[in-house]
Amino acid sequence: MRTTNRRIFAAGDVASRFKFTHISDATARIVIRNALFFGRDRMSALTVPWCTYTDPEVGHVGLNESEARERGIALKTFVQELRDVDRAVLDGEVSGFVKVHVRQGGDQIVGATVVATHAGEMLSELTLAIARGVGLGAIAAVIHPYPTQAEAIKKIADAYNRTRLTPRLKRLFTMWFSLNR
Repeated sequence: MRTTNRRIFAAGDVASRFKFTHISDATARIVIRNALFFGRDRMSALTVPWCTYTDPEVGHVGLNESEARERGIALKTFVQELRDVDRAVLDGEVSGFVKVHVRQGGDQIVGATVVATHAGEMLSELTLAIARGVGLGAIAAVIHPYPTQAEAIKKIADAYNRTRLTPRLKRLFTMWFSLNR
C-alpha cells in the first residue's frame, strides 16, 4: 500500500477498487501496521463483504458461481429460502435467501450471497468463516440463538452435514439403531 515514494502510504478510496467505508477503515489499518510496525499486509489478502441497502438488502462475500468457474473451482451450492426460517416468518420478512458456495467435496466456504432484510448483519458470520477457513461443518457445530434470521446459515450448515451421510453409512446407522432399540 506504498506509493512510488516509499515513505508515503495510501489508504481508502484511492487505494482500493472497493469504495466502501468499511474498506477504507480496513486499508487504513493495513497502512498503520505496515508503516509503524513494519508489517507486510496486503490489500489483496482481505476478504471483502459488501451490502446494498435496499429492501431487502443484498449482501455478498467471496466468489460467485461465474468467478469460481473462471478459476476452475468446482462448487457445491446450498440455498436456504427465508420463507422456511421461523424468525423471518414471525417478522413477516420472508422475501430472500442465503446462498453459500463450498468447494466440491468439502466444506470450505468460497462465497456467499444473502438477500434479506438484515443481510448486512447476517453476512459477518460468513465473512469470518471465509477469512479464517472455517467450514460449514464447524458452523453446524455452533449453537445459534433461536429464533433469528441467521438461523438460515445454521440450516445451510446442517444441509451440508446431511450430504456427508452416504448410502453405505446410512445403511450402517440403520442396522446399528435397529440392533440397539
